[in-house]
This record gives sequence, C-alpha cells and structure tokens, in this order.
Amino acid sequence: MSEADFITRMRAIATDPAARGLADDAAVWEGLVLTHDMIVEGVHFLPDDTPQDVAWKLVAVNLSDLAAKGAVPIGVLVGYSLGDDAWDAAFVDGLENVLRRFGVILIGGDTVRVPAGAPRSFGLTAIGRAPEGGAPSRSGVRPGDQLWVTGAIGNAGLGLAMRLGQEEANETCLAAYSRPQPQVTFGQAVARHVHAMMDVSDGLLIDAQRMADASGCQLGIMVETIPLSAALLAVRPDVLDTRLAAATAGDDYQLLFAADPAVAERIREISAGLDIAVTPIGHAGVGEGLMLTHHAQRITLPARLGFMH
Repeated sequence: MSEADFITRMRAIATDPAARGLADDAAVWEGLVLTHDMIVEGVHFLPDDTPQDVAWKLVAVNLSDLAAKGAVPIGVLVGYSLGDDAWDAAFVDGLENVLRRFGVILIGGDTVRVPAGAPRSFGLTAIGRAPEGGAPSRSGVRPGDQLWVTGAIGNAGLGLAMRLGQEEANETCLAAYSRPQPQVTFGQAVARHVHAMMDVSDGLLIDAQRMADASGCQLGIMVETIPLSAALLAVRPDVLDTRLAAATAGDDYQLLFAADPAVAERIREISAGLDIAVTPIGHAGVGEGLMLTHHAQRITLPARLGFMH
C-alpha cells in the first residue's frame, strides 16, 4: 500500500474538522496547531549522520509544518528508539541545542528499545499556537493567485548526493541536507496575507500538486523562475534537467504559498525585513493539477514529481 493509499483509507476515520481531511501539513484544534513527523535511518537520514544532526532534522521538519500554518511553536513530544549509549547521549545534546535555538520546550514523549541492528527511527509531535486570523491551509488557493516560494530549491537534494560521494561537496548544500532551517518567523509574518501555504518537504513539484489538488485548481509553474542557489549552480549547469532535478529532490523545508497579486509588495517588504528571499514562480488558474512551462514553452511533467513512501 502506498502512502497515498493509506492516507485515503485513514480519511474515513479522521472525520473531525480538526483533521482538515488529512490533506494539510497539520491539524488545527482549539487554537492549537499539531503535527507529527517521523524520520527513519536509511530513508530520511544516513547511518553515519551525526546524532546531533539527526536530532536537528527531527525537530526542524516538524517546526517546518508549524511554519506553514503561521503557528508559534510551544513544545514537542519525542518518540525515541534506544540504541547505543554514546549515540543516544549525543542525540540528547543535539536535541537540547535545536530546541534552545528555536525557543521550544520538551514536554514529554516515549522511549522503546529496538532489536540490535534494526534501523533507528524517531517521531516527534510539535504543538504550536495558531495565528489570530486562522492557520492557512493547503486548500485556499484561488484562480488568479500568485505562487511564491521561500529560499532556494534543491540544495538539500544535492547535499545528499554530496554525502554519498556522488558530487563534489560544498558547505552550503551539505548544511541544507544536515541542518534544514524551518521558516518559522516568515510563516508567522506572512500567514495573514496568504490564501494557502504549505512546506516543501517531498519536492516542490509533488507538494505543489498536493496544493493544487486540495484547492481544486491548476497551478502553473515557470520552471526557469525556480530559485537555485549559487552553490548548486557551481556544481550543476543551469539547464532544464538541473531545474527539474532540484524541483523533485525534496528535503528543502521552504514555504510554498499562494496570495493575491495585490499583496505582492507587502510580501516583499516582509521578506526584506526578515532577510529571507522569496520568489514568485507561477500562478493559479482554473483547472487541475500542475502545468509546467520553461521559457514560455509548455513541458511534460516528469514521471517522478518527488518523494513518496
């Protein structure tokens, strides 16, 4: 059963409005935003990644979901599989560091011990306060909206290739892979100006398609406008294949959002004030799914839009 098939079956159970039809980054209940993500060795991180980096990623990927709802993080609960004593101790040190960095408290969780040699797996529930105007969903896109993304796309995917020895390494891309930076402050600042917002975790294209499906409209993306970093372009040429690889790699933890073009200047002001880059990459229209263009020429969607379990 695929991830999508499993979620479809779960929707029959998750009928409370708080669940948002299991079609959003998080649940919104009684003024709280709640999310839970898991990471598994060999799937989300490498066996030789440091425990400090694994702790950082576990927290960061969950805070990214809160950022997409404009929420203020409050606390977390951790599910932990015990293993090697030294590794576990280093993980705790890393967890303390990342929680302090983002001003979040640890309020509980659970521990288990797994059989020797089993892959490590961890879960984290993050809780935040919803913004006063309500938490934006994936489903609010309106035809005519402008589509934006924060930061740069593809750095983490290239960073993984560097960790695997497939590309010449640079610090920017390695850091994007090992220590993603959830856009919590920007999400809070921009939430009341957007119609829809979500984080980019599995790949820009697959996540944009999820936003389009949830909103019942078509999202058109101009591939040449997808922001790529100088660090990525120092390793790979600026051609269509490079851009599609970046847009399907995943692990970016940037924010994808849709807003009325009339608020574009306000979005740029927020971006400048927080020193966080934002880039308009397309528009929403009547229809369904994704429509990609490259220098005004329509192109076929790649067979793989992003990561799916």
